[in-house]
Amino acid sequence: MEEKRKDRRLDLQSEIIIKKLDTEPKKETKAKIHIKDVSKSGIGFNCDFQLSIGGVYECELTIWTKETIHTFIEIVRMNKIGDTFNYGGIFIGMSEVDSKRIEIYFTFDENGVYDK
Repeated sequence: MEEKRKDRRLDLQSEIIIKKLDTEPKKETKAKIHIKDVSKSGIGFNCDFQLSIGGVYECELTIWTKETIHTFIEIVRMNKIGDTFNYGGIFIGMSEVDSKRIEIYFTFDENGVYDK
């Protein structure tokens, strides 16, 4: 199968806080998720509760360096597998600095600097 993604992906275990922005009242939900892949343009993850396709969520993503990236994600796809939901989202408004953090990780990973 031909790879159609424009950015390289990374497996990552993490927790995020998701707050849906397009509803009233603004209710914050904390969720533990398993990130299947992350790139500088988006994220794929599994979650135990249902999110809205097209919904925009505030996200605090803890990355492999234990730093937190504050960004927004728009859910663009969803698949239900048993009791778990698999989501794909694109980052909205991620700063260039945070995008570079992800890109730099790939450089380290390719050169064997980052030991999993």
